Amino acid sequence: MKTIAVIDYGMGNLHSAAKALEHVSDANTRVLVTPDAETILAADRVLFPGVGAIRDCMAEIRRLGVDDIVREVVKNKPVLAICVGMQALFERSEENDGVDCIGLLPGEVKFFGRDLKEANGERLKVPHMGWNQVEQVIDHPLCAGIENRARFYFVHSYYARAAQANQVVGRCHYGTDFDVMIADGHLFATQFHPEKSAADGLRLLQNFVNWQP
Repeated sequence: MKTIAVIDYGMGNLHSAAKALEHVSDANTRVLVTPDAETILAADRVLFPGVGAIRDCMAEIRRLGVDDIVREVVKNKPVLAICVGMQALFERSEENDGVDCIGLLPGEVKFFGRDLKEANGERLKVPHMGWNQVEQVIDHPLCAGIENRARFYFVHSYYARAAQANQVVGRCHYGTDFDVMIADGHLFATQFHPEKSAADGLRLLQNFVNWQP
């Protein structure tokens, strides 16, 4: 029996992600929503979710030692980070007057702004909420079977700018270009919510379940 651990640190819609993973997994795979370090470290794969303000997320991540757990599991097993889980992997976020994050990925998380506009002057609402196209800029096994510029579901007011272009798998545009799929070794991260992104989101999750980095 293989296991996928969904890290429970009190931040994130864990059960919708867990249900989506169960849907794309076979009968020999168990999905466990857990805060327990030993269970997470023993799992075959790990999902690192996140929803909410980064200051609160990082406070719980550090209090529970989740930062150390994530640093350990990415060394030798597939890890998928989603939304604020992805943002927490960078060095720093502008949110909440600036918050230092886990620092596994070089780069920072920036605010869309209060007066976000397209080049043609069209005003854009913040948060960026709803479906948007994702341009695949690097081939990656988690994108297998997903067409370039497929649409995924987003809910966020802050966006990632990776410092290393070779880690960027996918980009999106909403007033500005930003990075929405990042890969580094055993780690893959998405700004969008694959569990809310219909067939293409489920395909990405299924690719994660089968991924052998």
